[in-house]
Amino acid sequence: MNIIQINPTDNVAVALTDIMTNEELSIGQISVKASENIGRGHKIAIQNIESGSEIIKYGNVIAHAKKDIKAGSWVHTHNAITTLSDEGEYSYNHKTYELPKVSPRTFKGYRRNNGKAAIRNEIWIIPTVGCVNSIAGELVAKNQHLVTGSIDGLYTFPHPFGCSQMGDDHEQTKKLLTALVDHPNAGAVLVLGLGCENLTLAQFQEQLGSWDPDRVKFLICQDVEDEFAEGSKILEELAAYAGKFSREDIPASELVVGMKCGGSDGLSGITANPTVGRFSDKLISLGGSTILTEVPEMFGAESIIFDRCESKEVFDKAVNMVNAFKDYFVSHGQVVYENPSPGNKAGGITTLEDKSCGCVQKGGSAQIVDVLEYADKVTKKGLNLLSGPGNDLVSATALTASGAHMILFTTGRGTPFGAPAPTVKISTNSALYNKKKGWIDFNAGSVAEGEDLDSAGDRLLDYVLEVASGKETKTEQHGFREISVFKDGVVL
Repeated sequence: MNIIQINPTDNVAVALTDIMTNEELSIGQISVKASENIGRGHKIAIQNIESGSEIIKYGNVIAHAKKDIKAGSWVHTHNAITTLSDEGEYSYNHKTYELPKVSPRTFKGYRRNNGKAAIRNEIWIIPTVGCVNSIAGELVAKNQHLVTGSIDGLYTFPHPFGCSQMGDDHEQTKKLLTALVDHPNAGAVLVLGLGCENLTLAQFQEQLGSWDPDRVKFLICQDVEDEFAEGSKILEELAAYAGKFSREDIPASELVVGMKCGGSDGLSGITANPTVGRFSDKLISLGGSTILTEVPEMFGAESIIFDRCESKEVFDKAVNMVNAFKDYFVSHGQVVYENPSPGNKAGGITTLEDKSCGCVQKGGSAQIVDVLEYADKVTKKGLNLLSGPGNDLVSATALTASGAHMILFTTGRGTPFGAPAPTVKISTNSALYNKKKGWIDFNAGSVAEGEDLDSAGDRLLDYVLEVASGKETKTEQHGFREISVFKDGVVL
């Protein structure tokens, strides 16, 4: 099989391999001859499409033809254009789908004193302001001897903010950093401040609310003579606390998994993303939770997910989330469809609708139980939507802050970054998996080679439980851990 028609109503198919000029292609009763070379992941017209007519993929309109397109022709940015505008109207047409039956599963995780489950037992240093990033980094470097026994690692997450911010930006930085402090994968946390920043210790603690003083400790560098000596002493105390935890059997129902894509290609919506969608349905069937974000990459595919909101209340929250992001674009003088990226286009994605319809495949078929604001924590079991941009670092950080124990990151072109939570890289094609062994953890390219999506979803569930039980991802092996804070306004 060298091409695939995703939905019977589609008038384009996707190349699963590179197609040569004059190559004869067939799907069921449809036969076409390629009129030009067409790269893997790109689209080919399987019927004549008149200028101005709809181009259909995933059973959805993904573009309009800019000119007549003959069957067998390459369909891409040269002859197709987005149908999106800055406005949209949505109606609630509730749909439900049966979830797969899955036998109970467990993983070897950590049980925190507050009852929460964790998949890592790490010590984190959270800088309240960018001015202390280097101090945090040196404390990490000088105290690696504390990583012993059941302690999985000692990390810090530098960022440039915590000062010179106003309004919503200041609030979002505060909310995000305190949410990271609360993350269950952090067995113990040192909050490191300077002393004169806008994000004061008092503000930070107020946002944090209650905390266990054995697990969370604070150091203001301007208040001590030697911040390295004092910081090292505190880290020793935190290590003594974190070292008391050990792995035990925990039901898979307690897992929270974030879902993200980046460097997508034309196979993302056919292989890796629906594989993640199958996994999501299986985990939710087990009683677990998943989180889907990247709101701008829902534009054009809203009906696919909105109809699965479990109630009108959740639907209204989802509509407000999407419209707020559209207003965000418009308020900055930008069109809502300023996407996909050059890499996406090179991989075969033509319009934002094309990208979005593939992106939302990660959400599977489960009901949407809640819609979260940026850095809000998951409180309901099931599929959650999270407000956040498509940017890889920003959205992966937000997923972590919302409580994701790990993040499943699908990619057609590859990327090395890692979030604070273990980040599983899933390739859309086998060529990438074989080329970038140091980046990619799991190959979903086998779906394009004939593997059933349910089988791929089962494999991914098994792999997730291995990671939850301590198997290191490639990003963990390399020590790649980063955060990025979402900002909108003025920097003083």
